[in-house]
Amino acid sequence: MLIIPAIDLKDGACVRLRQGLMDDATVFSDDPVAMAAKWVEAGCRRLHLVDLNGAFEGQPVNGEVVTAIAKRYPNLPIQIGGGIRSLETIEHYVRAGVSYVIIGTKAVKQPEFVGEACRAFPGKVIVGLDAKDGFVATDGWAEVSSVQAVDLARRFEADGVSAIVYTDIAKDGMMQGCNVEATVALANASRIPVIASGGIHNLGDIQKLLDTNTPGIIGAITGRAIYEGTLDVAEAQALCDLKTKDE
Repeated sequence: MLIIPAIDLKDGACVRLRQGLMDDATVFSDDPVAMAAKWVEAGCRRLHLVDLNGAFEGQPVNGEVVTAIAKRYPNLPIQIGGGIRSLETIEHYVRAGVSYVIIGTKAVKQPEFVGEACRAFPGKVIVGLDAKDGFVATDGWAEVSSVQAVDLARRFEADGVSAIVYTDIAKDGMMQGCNVEATVALANASRIPVIASGGIHNLGDIQKLLDTNTPGIIGAITGRAIYEGTLDVAEAQALCDLKTKDE
């Protein structure tokens, strides 16, 4: 399992939100490229970037920062989400050196777009499912749909999606542990690998995910915990590697 540091971009700065609320943002750095360097030096093997402005506006806003990070670390897998609603945007990011694009809102509102994107950019597409009480939320979490995360995941099985990033909105940014039960249920419900997201606070939360012995869970995204120092990236990755070695 990979420990994946999150860099959330708002107005060019690196921030963290609580439960997706744009007006409840903590600024951790005004230099996201330097922040990326910090996590790379800590030994991370993938980065999770989110264009928060883009998620609300439906188009990339912090694209220059994303490109700068991708150029600085050409061999590091980078996944980007937020405002990805067209094939043109995906092409822009792929050309910039990003490894994966995360389709969220558009995947819920126009599921057929996911198949289209996977055909155009094979191996590059991740679907982001952000759920509240099991139902998928869209538009920067401003709207909650009547679609269940598990049902949507099954729909994308045949499209060739690389992974699903699953976030429980109620947990995100609260550092109270991720929704292990729902994450495991999703991983077991489809053949698409799942990346856990939202609420990870410390090493114990990573251990809980590892203890489920769910092969479908391939990563855990962590944000506020690594910025506030309750989780150490290198230590968490070492724990995951130990589990893999034991198996």
